Amino acid sequence: MTALEEYQKLEATGLWRDVGDSQRREVLINLGNTSLIISTLSETALTHWSLAAVIRVNPGELPALYVPVEGSDESLEIADEDMIAAIEKLRSMIDRHRPHPGRLRGILAATTAAVVLGLGLFWLPDALVRQTVHLLPEAKKREIGQDILSEMIQLTGPSCNQTAGQAALAALARRVFIATPTVPRLVVLRDGLPASLHLPGDLIVLNRSVVEDYQSPDVLAGFLLSEYIRLVDSNPTQALLQEAGLWATFRLLTTGQISDTHLAARAASLLTETPTDVADEALLSQFAQAEISSQPYAYALDISGENTLSLIEADPLRTAPNAPLLEDTRWVALQEICTE
Repeated sequence: MTALEEYQKLEATGLWRDVGDSQRREVLINLGNTSLIISTLSETALTHWSLAAVIRVNPGELPALYVPVEGSDESLEIADEDMIAAIEKLRSMIDRHRPHPGRLRGILAATTAAVVLGLGLFWLPDALVRQTVHLLPEAKKREIGQDILSEMIQLTGPSCNQTAGQAALAALARRVFIATPTVPRLVVLRDGLPASLHLPGDLIVLNRSVVEDYQSPDVLAGFLLSEYIRLVDSNPTQALLQEAGLWATFRLLTTGQISDTHLAARAASLLTETPTDVADEALLSQFAQAEISSQPYAYALDISGENTLSLIEADPLRTAPNAPLLEDTRWVALQEICTE
């Protein structure tokens, strides 16, 4: 179902929260043909909500509070009455057009299956994958990433959750990703994975070795910035669906569910994949934006410096080293994150 024609160019501001305990931020809201487009005030897109799935959690109250799917931590508060009226009118239309139990539901299901079969035979499956990824709320991507991590833990052993180390890891993340649009969630696993990898929902997973084997948090910062570039350059949700196939993609699009079998297969694949190379220029740009020296990471990769010379010579803080990323006590705590 598409948005009502009279509301196609409707725009308003609102307050958006990406997770339950995060700070609300003022955003720009556009009503698109099939989704609510949530952007920064400078019009950089943050997320898209499928209009058919939007739920109002405080009917009759103002400002209106919406979530992308039932039970989501992500929320959007809107005070603009025109925007609220448009969303409510559309939700009412959706409710009126939902299929009723019985023969009609069977006919519609058969028709939908036929359409999907036609898509599978005559249309590029990649197009359905891209559309599904585009329509998935960020909250659902975070849920998928967490589910893949749970499957991964079945192969690697439990994550490292020593309390003081967890607090130090969160502090380091805020410092390293000070210049990025979002701060990825970080998890440390004990063994069985590359130095780092990333999952849907801005989740970066680290091997305990990159935390424990180096004397400076600046080296860990290099691994984090490298993996962040891979995360931005790739689309982990799309990679999952391409591996899972057409029917799994269609099920996710229509029901919001994907089987544990596909999640487990993706977890196993990620644990054996070789990380892609990161261009020195892109990495140096991240070091510069974060105001962190690239030399400790460069020498950690190659103690001679011969193979990482560009990271050494073009260090953005070569003449003015950065202040310590963590206090010594916190760095020690972080290195002991797997000790419990």
